[in-house]
Amino acid sequence: MSDHFHISKAPAPVGLYPHARRVGNLLFLSGVGPRQAGSNDIPGVTLDEQGEILSYDIETQCHSVFANVRAILEGCGSSWQNLVDVTVFLTNMKADFATYNRIYAEYFRDNQPCRTTIEISSLPTPIAIELKCIATID
Repeated sequence: MSDHFHISKAPAPVGLYPHARRVGNLLFLSGVGPRQAGSNDIPGVTLDEQGEILSYDIETQCHSVFANVRAILEGCGSSWQNLVDVTVFLTNMKADFATYNRIYAEYFRDNQPCRTTIEISSLPTPIAIELKCIATID
């Protein structure tokens, strides 16, 4: 069994892919960033006229990306507690890891999925964090 999900309460994908896909009792989320649903606004990011990042607040982006993941999970019929694996992409590990790790611990106090954190040079939109998640679904 396979289902594709497009969630209206989540930011629109930046390419041809669903927000999530169900295979059996697993739910695979596409990469989720901090953009706001219904717009291209990125909480905590200031861009110049060419769309390049002038400044960003990793704390604000963390809260926003976690809210987007939750919206997708719930929109698919799953939940935060069903997360089993989280891959996190940061564009500046040295500057942002401690803040991200502190906020992550607040959100995942009760549910502790497996986690991998990777530094990458850039993401498809001007963001500093993106999550790739796997959850269970009934």
